[in-house]
Amino acid sequence: MDMETLQPYLLPAGVAAFLLYRYLRFKAARARLPSLAAGGAVFVDVRSPGEFAAGNKPGSLNIPLDVLAREAGRLDKNKPVVLSCASGARSGAGVGILKGLGFSNVTNAGPWQNTL
Repeated sequence: MDMETLQPYLLPAGVAAFLLYRYLRFKAARARLPSLAAGGAVFVDVRSPGEFAAGNKPGSLNIPLDVLAREAGRLDKNKPVVLSCASGARSGAGVGILKGLGFSNVTNAGPWQNTL
């Protein structure tokens, strides 16, 4: 089979592989949430205040992604931090921000509904 024959299938296969990877990653993170919560994890929702008001995990903090670096001082670097948002993209970016600020135990839970 030559490359020309395969080319129409490469993008759909890549998208399917990415979606499967993302599903499995969030499923694994969701399985760890009860033990993280038992260990004193702080749940942070990085969506906008309006999105947070429309639905959230009770007891979670709302620190929007655009102010997360500035507001990170509200969080304890010694406690696990679980981030969520609408799809997992912003919380993934938030993981990078917090790790860059010296947080070592940060988990991307993906969509906030995973934290319920």
